[in-house]
Amino acid sequence: MMTKKHLTAAAIEIDTNIHVIRGLRVILDRDIAELYGVETRTLIQAVKRNSKKFPEDFAFQLSKQELKDWRSQIVISNPSTKMSLRRQPYAFTEHGAVMAATILNSPIAVEMSILVVRAFIHTRKLMSEHTELRRRLGELENKMSRRFQDHEEEF
Repeated sequence: MMTKKHLTAAAIEIDTNIHVIRGLRVILDRDIAELYGVETRTLIQAVKRNSKKFPEDFAFQLSKQELKDWRSQIVISNPSTKMSLRRQPYAFTEHGAVMAATILNSPIAVEMSILVVRAFIHTRKLMSEHTELRRRLGELENKMSRRFQDHEEEF
């Protein structure tokens, strides 16, 4: 059993596998499978057998264009990422990742699903902080722009 400190560190490490696709934060099937200690094909088979548990907002298969776009983003940000995908992967939202843990017969899946949820929470927190910072910078930019216009009018 991992300590809380180790669980938090692992969750933060997992968040590097979280991507934004279709405006949703997702983790790809190969990363979920690795975390849950199963083969990717085993995960996909289990998902297909339990398809009613995976609506579009839980899991979806990337289109060819989405896969191409994802690859171009990953090459830029992480050149060491394996790019040898032979098929369009499935993407799992936070809820889909938890649901996947419930259908797998992997002893590690339940413990790792907790880490995955923590990673999504960490990512959500970072994104909200980023949004707040962007809002504040926008306000500052508007304020400075108004001051600049006032000074131009004076001249």
